[in-house]
Amino acid sequence: MLSACVSSVLDVDQKAMQPIPAKLMGEMSARKMSPASPILVRIFKQESELEIWKRNASGRYALLKTYPMCRWSGKLGPKKTSGDRQAPEGFYQVSVSMLNPRSQYYLSFDLGYPNRLEKALGYTGESLMVHGACSSSGCYAMTDQGVAEIYAVVREALRGGQTSFQVQALPFRMTPQNMAKYRDDPNIAFWNNLKEGYDIFEVTRRQPKISACGGRYVFDAEFQGGEPADPLAACPPLVAQELPALLAKREADSKATQAAIASGSAFTSHAYTDGGMHPSFRAMLKRNGAKAMAKKTSRTAVPVSRPDAALADPHSQAE
Repeated sequence: MLSACVSSVLDVDQKAMQPIPAKLMGEMSARKMSPASPILVRIFKQESELEIWKRNASGRYALLKTYPMCRWSGKLGPKKTSGDRQAPEGFYQVSVSMLNPRSQYYLSFDLGYPNRLEKALGYTGESLMVHGACSSSGCYAMTDQGVAEIYAVVREALRGGQTSFQVQALPFRMTPQNMAKYRDDPNIAFWNNLKEGYDIFEVTRRQPKISACGGRYVFDAEFQGGEPADPLAACPPLVAQELPALLAKREADSKATQAAIASGSAFTSHAYTDGGMHPSFRAMLKRNGAKAMAKKTSRTAVPVSRPDAALADPHSQAE
């Protein structure tokens, strides 16, 4: 049975064929990108942001735009069980067959949860999406306006020949300060594993190759005897060596994390009631209320999910 993130609506209008806005096209041109050039998406729960990166003329990825996220549900940490309200964390590949122009949340694409590693670990759930409106039960809600633009950029990249694009869904920006903040969290070993892939992209601005063995992700690895067949079996011996720049970043980040802990500058971690919301949308919710906000974020006025929880969570004093 499909989750609430999917609709059986059959009347698809032109919403899935909306062009990329002229302003964004101009930004692509200024950055030496084209609508057809490949994309990569990064999602950050704590910051409630979604980034679209595009490959430019240099062959590396550069940031095109950062979108504020209206709603995600659950807490920081991976999704493991159907119905746990957790939004996924991990590395995913999205192909054209995973785009949904019939979503009841305007437009959407499926993240592909559970991926190969998650299936091997016994994680359950399905139809976890990036979609419109401001309602989430395990999905990432970007408002109808936001997802329309994201969908158009995704569609043109896939039309341009990219067979699938990578989505890196992460708990937070994996800075030394954040790693120090969450050092005692039960998910820290998993997040350290995610940071390996995060660091590769930060250093190289290239999409990391994803493998799985030993019950964890392995990045940019070449193995003796080829790719591991069983994500839970011990990893075969590695052939390739890691980049010196990557090793240097990891050493510098480790020292900075330890320094943050020693200085006491690592702040107390958040304990979410149920998910998060970007500060810009939280201000809108406080100002206008949930019913008015639903009309602004969804063309069909899909209700904002658990608005009281969105306002109850701890946030920075700056807000």
